[in-house]
Amino acid sequence: MEIILLERVAKLGQMGEVVNVKEGYARNFLLPQGKALRANDANMARFEAEKAQMEARNLESKKEAESLAAKLDGEKFIVIRSASDAGALYGSVTTRDAADAATENGFSVDKKQVVLTGPIKELGLHEVTINLHPEVQATITLNVARSQEEAELQASGKSIQELAAEEEAAAEFEIQELFDDIGSAASDDEELAEAAGVETPEEAPAEDSDED
Repeated sequence: MEIILLERVAKLGQMGEVVNVKEGYARNFLLPQGKALRANDANMARFEAEKAQMEARNLESKKEAESLAAKLDGEKFIVIRSASDAGALYGSVTTRDAADAATENGFSVDKKQVVLTGPIKELGLHEVTINLHPEVQATITLNVARSQEEAELQASGKSIQELAAEEEAAAEFEIQELFDDIGSAASDDEELAEAAGVETPEEAPAEDSDED
């Protein structure tokens, strides 16, 4: 199907260009969202008559998008989710979650503006593209973690695998310290017993048995 683009569309063309697209793409996306018109004489005449206004509106919306992008680009948002010890989420983080995270932090973002190649299904830092305008994008980072503390550690550059290894090492250290403390306490008891002149069970002589 031939259409007239009313704005820049990635991988298709610029405003005013006549391009060929699949009918389903035109009917389900481009036409209903006002991004294009069917290419015919009437619509071409309409576009030429309204071109100046369209360009002015596009320029204004582009400036607004650029202003928002300057503030939004590079921002990091924390998303708390349940996950396994290996880091796999019980569920996923979607475009709606990304939009909600940005909106909750004072940025007006719609889920339709969020670009994900697929749902986020693992803990960690994930870069996400936000299409604020056909010609303006911003990149945010979603810090997906099981807790605020874990998110802070991930933000410092540690992966979930490194965090798990550190927790395991810390647990082993605590166990070793516990055994060391027990051994030290036993040694102290023996020293106290010797200082008091009390024989430890190992030092006590065997009793002579009378077999008369």
